[in-house]
Amino acid sequence: MNKISFAFLVAAAGLMTSCGGGSDKPAGGDSTAKAVDSTVKAFDASAILPDSASFRSTVDGKPTTLYVLKTSNNAQAAVTNYGARLVSLLVHDKKGALIDVVDGYDSIGKYVNQKETYFGAIVGRYGNRIAKGKFKVNGKGYTLAINNAPNSLHGGTKGFGAVVWTGRQLTDSSVELTYLSKDGEEGYPGNLSVKVTYTLGADANGSALKIDYEATTDKATVLNLTNHAYFNLNGQGSGTINNHLLQLNADTYTPVDSTLIPTGKIEPVAGTPFDFQTPTAIGSRIDSSNIQIKYGKGYDHNFVLKAGKGPGLNWAATVLGDQSGIVMQVATQEPGIQFYGGNFMTGVSPLKAGKKDDYRTAFCLETQHYPNSPNQPSFPTTELKPGKVYKTTTAYMFSVKK
Repeated sequence: MNKISFAFLVAAAGLMTSCGGGSDKPAGGDSTAKAVDSTVKAFDASAILPDSASFRSTVDGKPTTLYVLKTSNNAQAAVTNYGARLVSLLVHDKKGALIDVVDGYDSIGKYVNQKETYFGAIVGRYGNRIAKGKFKVNGKGYTLAINNAPNSLHGGTKGFGAVVWTGRQLTDSSVELTYLSKDGEEGYPGNLSVKVTYTLGADANGSALKIDYEATTDKATVLNLTNHAYFNLNGQGSGTINNHLLQLNADTYTPVDSTLIPTGKIEPVAGTPFDFQTPTAIGSRIDSSNIQIKYGKGYDHNFVLKAGKGPGLNWAATVLGDQSGIVMQVATQEPGIQFYGGNFMTGVSPLKAGKKDDYRTAFCLETQHYPNSPNQPSFPTTELKPGKVYKTTTAYMFSVKK
C-alpha cells in the first residue's frame, strides 16, 4: 500500500485503498510524503478558525452552528450545519505552519447572502448538471428548476447547500449531519433521508478528512452527492492556483457541449489539454484553443477515473501546492471526478480573514457520478430505489513535500 492509505482511514472505513492503472502512482509518492515535525504540533489552531459565535443564528426557523474537529497533530476542520458545509480545513505546510486550504466565509450571514458560490457545501440531490432540468425514472418525467440556463445545476434553486441540516458531534474528530428532502422538493421524487459524516484524522504521514455519504428513499429517484470545497494549497486567498501541480487517475473524460452538458461520448485525454496523467501545472495549457477549454472558460469537466483493484477507495487525484509544499491526495468510491479551475470566481465574495475569491484562486475536485447521467443510459446509473442504501466515501489526505 502507498501513502494514500493512512492507518486511521483504513480503520475507520473498513476499506482498502488502491491505485488503479497498474504502474500509475500518485504525484509525490512515498519519497515526498514526509511526517510533520512533532515540534510544531503545539500551535493553537483555534486562533485562525472562524469565530463560532458568528455561526450561531437562525435560518428558515432552524438554528445554525459551527462544529470544530480536531486531531492529535493539531490539524483542525470547521463544519457548519448550514448546507453541511466545510468552512475551514487547517493542515501543516512544509515549514510546519498551519494553513487554511479551503475557501469559505466567517459567518452564516455571508453564506446565506452569497447563494451561488457553493463554498464547501454538500450539493444535491444531484451534484453537477442535468440537461434542461428534465429526466425520467420508471418512465415518468420530472422537471427541475433551471438555475444554470438552460440546465439544472447542483440540485436546483435551493439545493442541499442552502438548507439547515441536523447536526450531531460524534467525537472530537467527527460530526454527523442529517437532512430529510421531502418528496417533490426542487422537483425530485421521493422522501430522501440523507446522512453525511465528516471525520478528521491523522497519523505519522499527515492528516486526512473523510466524508461518508448515506441515503435512502421511499420512491425511485436520482441521486449524486458530492462536496464542493474550493481548495488552494498555498492557503485561502493566497493567489493563483495555476502553478499547483495536478495529477489525475484518468485517461478519458466526458466532453461537453456549449452548455457544459456531456455529449455522451467518452474520449481519451492523451494529446489534449485534459491530460493530467503525469503531474502538470494547472495553468500550463489554460489558454489553449481547444474547443472544450473554450466551452468551460478553462477546466470544468468530468474525468472518468480508472477502476481500482479492490472494492474500497480508489486513488483519484494528487495536487501539490507550489509554495506550501502541501500534497493533497483524493481517494474515492465514485467513478468520476469534476475538475473545476475557478473560472467563474469574480473577486467579490468576502472570504475569511479579509481575502477575496479572485479569478482562478481556488480549484474543486468533486468526486461524483457523471453529469447528466439520468439522460445518458451508457453512463453509470444514479438511480436509487426504495429498499436500497446509497453509500459512498471520499477522502482528502494531506502530507508535505520537503
